[in-house]
Amino acid sequence: MMTKATFAEILESADQLPLEDQENLILILQSRLRDHRRAERVRDVQEAEKEFAEGKCQPATPEQLMKEILA
Repeated sequence: MMTKATFAEILESADQLPLEDQENLILILQSRLRDHRRAERVRDVQEAEKEFAEGKCQPATPEQLMKEILA
């Protein structure tokens, strides 16, 4: 059975790595975060396109959007 490490344990483990490995870890984590954000954006766009195709939303001008956001 695999146990979950706490955030503090992960940081402590990272501190034990050589500097080059720490730098590589940072690059890998940044890349994974970018990939996750990109996937979220793709899902958001697909959902918006689906809602638009189903007639659940209407086109709006930037002014209309700002008025709705600030209301």
